[in-house]
Amino acid sequence: MMKNEHTGEIILSTEAIAGGVRRVASQLNEDFNEAVVITVVPGGILFTADLTRQLSFDISMDYISCPHTPGDRNNSSHIVYHNNIDISGRHVILIDDAIESGGTMKRLVEFIAENYAPASISVAVLFVKPGRVAIPVKQYYALEMENDDLLIGYGMPWGNKYRNLPYVAKLLK
Repeated sequence: MMKNEHTGEIILSTEAIAGGVRRVASQLNEDFNEAVVITVVPGGILFTADLTRQLSFDISMDYISCPHTPGDRNNSSHIVYHNNIDISGRHVILIDDAIESGGTMKRLVEFIAENYAPASISVAVLFVKPGRVAIPVKQYYALEMENDDLLIGYGMPWGNKYRNLPYVAKLLK
């Protein structure tokens, strides 16, 4: 297990993450026959890899990015979306590791809705945090965190490191 001075208490073990992935996959498998999965990179890469291998419906894949500082509710950075697949009239599932403040995900949902005319937009994440902004689309998630601790691992960075931890831990600054 990778240890460093910033890894605190483990909040989600690799086993808990695997269970969460199964829960979200099960929910999506009930609701979709086909969809375009758009990964929010880089944070959503690990969850997307684990989740998509458990989906029983046809998917196309693309990616989008909007760099931000964890916990920043006012992310105004540039959205980069390559639009490799025509998503007009199709069901879109935006996948990320977590919804923390929700500001970035809300911007991404609005950007896709306003510019690409999908049939629907949903969001799939491993977990959500309390106090997040309202995002007006269906959200699939496995867990709701009890507090707003800064977390690292499983896609979530600190100082552009620790995304590759196979678990989610509290950040020790």
